[in-house]
Amino acid sequence: MIRDNVKAEQIAAMKAGDKDRTAATRAILAKIKDKDIELRTKDSTLDDDVVVTDVLQKMAKQRRESIEMFESGGRTELSAGEKMELAVIEEFLPAQLSEADTAALIDGIKAELGADGMKDMGRVMGELKARHGSEIDMSKASGLVKTALS
Repeated sequence: MIRDNVKAEQIAAMKAGDKDRTAATRAILAKIKDKDIELRTKDSTLDDDVVVTDVLQKMAKQRRESIEMFESGGRTELSAGEKMELAVIEEFLPAQLSEADTAALIDGIKAELGADGMKDMGRVMGELKARHGSEIDMSKASGLVKTALS
């Protein structure tokens, strides 16, 4: 389970005296706990690994955006910290599919659903997320789906 791996890495980082890695793993565990609390109030029955993966993907996306903003603003010292956190987060994420593999999956789902235009984009995106949500960056997949359906 991803949650257990993050906790084990946090303990290892603490024992090694790696303050940056300890802080990053603490942030991950805090976000996971926040999501657990949120889902408890909604009475959701989602799989723990799916929830954790969603949390990690959101954190990674936030870090990428921060890195881009810091670098465009000339704040390389802040960018370096975000890059370190991103590297720790990506260690726990499942391997992401390449753009070519994603395009192939989209073509398969498009054929299976009989999608033939932009009106079917929601159906294709929903099916793609349901089947491969943890393996695909959905923001990039959106552009690929648009291309495939136009």
